[in-house]
Amino acid sequence: MDKIDSQLLESIADLHEIPEGAYNIRKNGEGLSRRSTANIEIVPKSDKPGIDIIVAPGTKNESVHIPVIITEAGINDLVYNDFYIGEGADVLIVAGCGIHNCGDQTSEHDGIHTFHIGKDARIKYVEKHYGEGDGKGERILNPSTIVEQEENSVCEMEMVQIKGVDSTVRDTKASLAAGAKLIVTERLLTHGNQHARSDIDVYLNGEGSSAQIISRSVAKNSSKQIFHPNAIGNAECRAHVQCDSIIMDDATVSSIPAITANSADAQIVHEAAIGRINNDQLIKLMTFGMSEEEAEEVIIQGFLK
Repeated sequence: MDKIDSQLLESIADLHEIPEGAYNIRKNGEGLSRRSTANIEIVPKSDKPGIDIIVAPGTKNESVHIPVIITEAGINDLVYNDFYIGEGADVLIVAGCGIHNCGDQTSEHDGIHTFHIGKDARIKYVEKHYGEGDGKGERILNPSTIVEQEENSVCEMEMVQIKGVDSTVRDTKASLAAGAKLIVTERLLTHGNQHARSDIDVYLNGEGSSAQIISRSVAKNSSKQIFHPNAIGNAECRAHVQCDSIIMDDATVSSIPAITANSADAQIVHEAAIGRINNDQLIKLMTFGMSEEEAEEVIIQGFLK
């Protein structure tokens, strides 16, 4: 790997070297490096691009890294990754995609991730998206995430768009069985003429299931954002949907949280807020010697944490 590869991997997966444990690194549409462990097996698909990640039942305190990097213009990469999380397992999954585009052609990565989470299993999934490069070619990332949770499983998803992504359409669908719990935290930053859309549909099908969907975003310059999270209660369940956005310059933000109850025992709440940076916060930070731009950046980073 060269310097650009290393910088991308650090940005999207906090990797400074080859990770311990299971991993699969994909570069420019091809597998670059891969390793399985005794409890986590990574198998390339035979019928389409992508991998199967198979976590053995009862696996504890292990991780798997599956970052994707693109360093060439004109790449259009589509990948299908399926995760099979065994009963009672507890693992960390670190994904993400970084694009370095210095050319005039579009570089795009579309990842379709399907999670089959077994009974009493627990996962934390971290996905970071990042774009850079001084070329005129666009950097496009379109992630699709499908989550199927069995009884009493827990899925925590941290989905972050750091900067530099010209266009993204994010589609997330989850189905929860009895006692299952889902936590989705989405954080997006757009600038320039970038646009982002995020659709999240969570089906609470089992008694005692619960979900928390939190979206936080910052829209700068002339960028556009659309958020449409929806919690659908089909049984006795609890869910909370929250969208908070900071809008700046000439940006546009549309938050459309939705809730649907198909059971009298469903308890679902939604809320949304869009506003400018608080002027009092700016003034306070500027009294410490910061410029207005520096103060804005501190506030934005704190908001997106």
